[in-house]
Amino acid sequence: MKKILLIEDDPFLIDIYTTKLKEAEYAVSVAEDGDTALRKIKDEMPDLMLLDIVLPNFNGWEILRKVHSDEKTKNIKVVILSNLGEKEEVEKGIKLGAVKYLVKAHYTPSEVIEEIKKIL
Repeated sequence: MKKILLIEDDPFLIDIYTTKLKEAEYAVSVAEDGDTALRKIKDEMPDLMLLDIVLPNFNGWEILRKVHSDEKTKNIKVVILSNLGEKEEVEKGIKLGAVKYLVKAHYTPSEVIEEIKKIL
């Protein structure tokens, strides 16, 4: 079973995505802030991270930088799922190593799961 780490601070979205990911038969772990995310990434070594950018403690950009600068974690696939949809942000996410940048408003949770399936 593939492991997904959902890094999101909105309880409503955590609930929706956790349910959808489990229905798609993924093992799901949740981190609601940057500190927890960095700890869980190292402890759990997920197959994929679903990463929000606006988070307490560390933002998603900092998490992405740390993951990709560490030999142990640099191959973890990262999908950014954010409301920040400016062209510059999307380009920054891809440049920092995300395999996909999804704007929350443009995808339903089911469509996000389909994108994850394509990547994994």
